[in-house]
Order: sequence, then structure tokens, then C-alpha cells
Amino acid sequence: DIIAETGAVRIERIVSHGHTSDPDVWYDQDTDEFVLLLSGKARLAFADHTLDLHPGDYLIIKAHQKHRVVWTDPQCDTIWLAVHYETDK
Repeated sequence: DIIAETGAVRIERIVSHGHTSDPDVWYDQDTDEFVLLLSGKARLAFADHTLDLHPGDYLIIKAHQKHRVVWTDPQCDTIWLAVHYETDK
């Protein structure tokens, strides 16, 4: 769900329930992304490491930092707050 959007910022609420990225798909976004895990559990994969997320965990994924969702809790909803934004270059 898109909560708000302007030319430079998009705020989304994402609900996953056992969802993952397709095995051969890596997100490669043109904008930076602030991600906050509100509930549930998830695991993200990057080129050189994986990261487990629990409620309250957050991170910034820089533009063009390839990543994918490799696991979300199948027992409950995993709720994310994602803020995509452009930075001055």
C-alpha cells in the first residue's frame, strides 16, 4: 500500500506472510530505501551477506545495492514500512 508519494519520496506499507523474492530476482532500485520492520520476522540477502530482521530493526539500502527477500515468517504477517527517497548527488 502506498501511504504517501511526492516526486522524491514514496512511503509504503508492505505486508508479507511467508513471501519471498523470486529466486533469480534481485531488487536494484534507483532510489535509497529506509526499511523498518514493524512486526513479524524476515531475512534479506545482499551480494555478500544475509540479514535477519525483527520488530524494530531498520536499515538503509542505498540506491543500486542489490538485495532480495529470502524469508518472511509463514506463521504471521510481517509488516514493513519502506520509505524510498532520492538523495542529492
